[in-house]
Amino acid sequence: MPRPTGKKFDKRRQQQNPLFKRKKFCRFTAADVEYIDYKDIETLKDFIGENGKITPARLTGTKAHYQRQLDTAIKRARFLALVPYTDQHKA
Repeated sequence: MPRPTGKKFDKRRQQQNPLFKRKKFCRFTAADVEYIDYKDIETLKDFIGENGKITPARLTGTKAHYQRQLDTAIKRARFLALVPYTDQHKA
């Protein structure tokens, strides 16, 4: 019996594969963001890992221009105690 083939089958097989990676895209480019604000805590929290580290651009798909802005915004928010340095600190 022949194996099933086609676009639909390939797409389903890729989604079931635990090693399947989605194409990364820059959220800030898609939203046409001009400047990343340090006061936008909800956006910043998406880019901070559970251990408190800033998630690298190779994992998030963020472009270098926005990654630098994001880095500065997170550090400012930490300094002003808007975002905790680690997960153990409650903000």
